[in-house]
Amino acid sequence: MTVHVPIMASRDEDRALRTLIVDDSVVVRTVIERILNADRRFSVTHKTNSAEHALGYLQDHEVDLILLDIELPGQSGLMALPAILGINPRAKVVILSGNCEEGSAAAVEALALGASDILAKPGSGSFGEHFPQALIDRLLRLFSGAATPVTVRPPLRIDPEQAAQPLACLGIGASTGGIHALGQLFAGLAAPLGVPILLTQHLPASFTHYFVQQLGRMTFLRVKVAEQGEMLAPDIVYVAPGDANLQLRPGLYGRVSVALNPQRTPTGNLPGVDPMFASMAQAYGAGAAGVVLTGMGRDGTAGARDIVAAGGWIVAQDEASSVVWGMPGSIAGEGLNCALLEPHAIMDFVARRGKNRN
Repeated sequence: MTVHVPIMASRDEDRALRTLIVDDSVVVRTVIERILNADRRFSVTHKTNSAEHALGYLQDHEVDLILLDIELPGQSGLMALPAILGINPRAKVVILSGNCEEGSAAAVEALALGASDILAKPGSGSFGEHFPQALIDRLLRLFSGAATPVTVRPPLRIDPEQAAQPLACLGIGASTGGIHALGQLFAGLAAPLGVPILLTQHLPASFTHYFVQQLGRMTFLRVKVAEQGEMLAPDIVYVAPGDANLQLRPGLYGRVSVALNPQRTPTGNLPGVDPMFASMAQAYGAGAAGVVLTGMGRDGTAGARDIVAAGGWIVAQDEASSVVWGMPGSIAGEGLNCALLEPHAIMDFVARRGKNRN
């Protein structure tokens, strides 16, 4: 395997992304280390071929980025992933594997456990000679919206004056760890809500098809990828495609249709929770409600403000059950939530509050 690496650039160690490489191949570990250390924005602080050794290292060292192989001697990368995130929950874990292609069952399982992205190993032919720059660019995109830490104040439960209008549409936003949380959320749905459900999960477009299939096995509701111009119907889960925001267009006689928007949000998200929530507020007013699940950053906060301003309401996942309490913590920090709950309790709350707003 031949990989051309740029000349080493000087690095500010305090600002560089501290990186741990966990891979069973000494060649891959060496190549990845050379690529990342040649860029001043990264600093490889440790590399190992064992999940057990990685866990031991993380007990005493904090890192920003972990490149984790699936196939490892002893404990596999997937088996170790929950423990890795438990020790260092703020780190972004990128699965690096030759047997975990985008859109595969293993890939979606990794994302369900809290991985941030999936990359093919060098040598698999996915990037070829362009691998070094493609690797750098893709890793940097993971941190493009998370450079500024979010200050989370104690959660504030609010109960503003609300209109008598019952629930008309439910929107759900999630990111890191969201697939597992969604499974728990839909498991808590005892009966149909009688309203359309919109879902934005931060995933690349190549994962959407398998994600929708997996989500369909988690619920008795119909799950589909949202399509441009289709009319919303009750008790269908409309999933934002990976390359467009799921937005709405009000029509005649109260009918609402899907309006897909390929423009990234100001924080770089596509799809984004903010535009979905904002569009729901415009289309449904006080009949809109949102759920914000685990995820890094603040996506969903601006849109939640729009829903609350329109008379709707927001439920956020609690900190203890979140893989990353960034998105729901931001909601709670601004006092936009009417409840902080574990995912399995959210749908029961939505059903009861949606029927009786008083």
